[in-house]
Amino acid sequence: MTQPAVPAESLPAAGPQPELWKPLVFRAAVALAFGALTIFWATPSVAGMGIAGGVYLAATGILLLKLVTAGSLAGQRTGRLLSAGASAMIGAGVAAVAFQGDQLFAIVGAVGLGVLGVTEIAAGILGKGHVLARDWLVSGVIALGTAALLPFFIPLGAHALLGVAGGGAILAGVLWMLSGLTIRHEAAGAARRP
Repeated sequence: MTQPAVPAESLPAAGPQPELWKPLVFRAAVALAFGALTIFWATPSVAGMGIAGGVYLAATGILLLKLVTAGSLAGQRTGRLLSAGASAMIGAGVAAVAFQGDQLFAIVGAVGLGVLGVTEIAAGILGKGHVLARDWLVSGVIALGTAALLPFFIPLGAHALLGVAGGGAILAGVLWMLSGLTIRHEAAGAARRP
């Protein structure tokens, strides 16, 4: 028996995957809520930054794990990559809540977002043909950009650090909201077709 010319991971996902939209929309809602909080919170404390930022990081990781299971990616290379990024985000979130400080938030946030960014970019490259491959590339670049900027804002304190993290969250939230709603719409359209 001959092996297929195209690896299984790069084959397009068969038809619409309606189960993907919920984790995407929930991830977007968490990101947009965190981003809105950072815009309207005029004087955040270091403890408040640690809790709000930590919850955002951990929730993003948890929802990414939910996406891996909902999208049947758990046993695939792409799923393992995304699970690693999700684990880094959960760990960064727990650390940000448990051990609070400007420098610590910037470092653990940068590490969590950096690992997430690298794994999402890798998933986008290796998972060519998957309905979310391009979105993983864009989201990965946003996460890497946010991770790269965070350490430069340590001297400016909690408000600036939350602003940088919130800006990245808003960009990612808009991306994932559009992606989730598009998948939902396409799945509904496919269900109506005979």
